[in-house]
Formats: sequence, C-alpha cells, structure tokens
Amino acid sequence: MGSVTVSETAVRARPAHRSPFEGHKPGERPAPGGAIGVRLRAETLAGLLQIHTWTSGADVLRTALAGVPGIGTVPLRTGSVARVAAGLLLCTGPCEYQLLTSPGTDLLASVRQHVPADVGAVTDLGHARCRIRIEGPRCRDTLSKLFALDLRASAWPVGELRLTGHHHVPCAALRLDLDRFDLLVFSTYAFDQLGTVLDAAQEYGVALELSSA
Repeated sequence: MGSVTVSETAVRARPAHRSPFEGHKPGERPAPGGAIGVRLRAETLAGLLQIHTWTSGADVLRTALAGVPGIGTVPLRTGSVARVAAGLLLCTGPCEYQLLTSPGTDLLASVRQHVPADVGAVTDLGHARCRIRIEGPRCRDTLSKLFALDLRASAWPVGELRLTGHHHVPCAALRLDLDRFDLLVFSTYAFDQLGTVLDAAQEYGVALELSSA
C-alpha cells in the first residue's frame, strides 16, 4: 500500500465549498397566465467585512475608515450607503459598518491595519452572509408579504439600506432601484429564506437563478 504525504492528506481533508442554496431548483415557474413578475438571483458573497466599535469611539472609527485605501467616503447615518472603490460601505448601526467587497478583492489586512484593536474590531463575515437579489414588476408585492417596511420610494430612497427581517430571522435589505433589491441574509438561514421568498412570489410567476459570487 503506497504512503500518503502530508500535502495529499490535507487536500483530501479539505471540505468542498457548498452553497447554502443548494437544493433549490433554478428555472422559471410562470403564473397561470404565463407571466414572470419576479426574478430572483441567489448567490454567496465575494466578501463582507464587519467593522464596529463602542459608542464613544464612533468618530475615531469613521476617521480611521476614511483613511483605508479604496474607501475614503464614510456614511454617517444608519441605513445610508456609500459606493466606494472597494465596494459598498453600509452603515448598519450608530457605530457599525459592513463593507461589501468586489470579487477578487481582499481588504481584511488593509482595514485591520487602519482600524487597530484600540479603535475597533474587524470581522470577516464573507462566509456567513449570502445575497438574494429580487427584481421585477411584482417584487414589491412579494416583499410586502414578508417585511414590515414602507416600500414607497419617498420613504425608502434608492441606494439606502433597511435592517429588517421576517419570521424572526434578521435581514438587511438594500434598494438598488425602484423594483430591484438585495437581501443580505445569514448563510445559516439562507436556504429557508429563499424558499419563503419563492413561495411569496409564486402567484406572480417567478424565475430563479443560482450563482456564486
């Protein structure tokens, strides 16, 4: 019997990546009249960093974040979003931010260099969050079944974030356009959350695409 090297053992032991959405069947499920009123795209994220501090350190944290290459602009109000070179910087609380990075971008070391432990904490959550993009002429009707949110453009402008949830499971919802939203969900609950959105959209006709970031 041949020997197995340490490197071969490591490769064999390495767990394969598995999408939390695996098991859902992509494709179209038209309404009785043939319409597709909602289109969904479910995917894992390229990267997501959470940066937070204590209340008294909020101003220092913002200054530190502004100095990170690729950021520069830091939103001040919970729910506000800045589109920066590094991706999207979401203000998810009075002293908390999430940086949704672009594919192929690894900013963890850079952000930690500018935000040391005495300023705040930087946590890589890329493995722990997924995205469900929902769009189409009936997407707001679908969302209104699940989230206690005012979906009027005057109350929720394009480009802003809302912290919400359904069935006691939290979710961050980003409005990309009048009828286009991103739902950032916990990987642990992503499968069931997608299933709930599919069920809510079924009467309008729904199409599902599964992808990786």
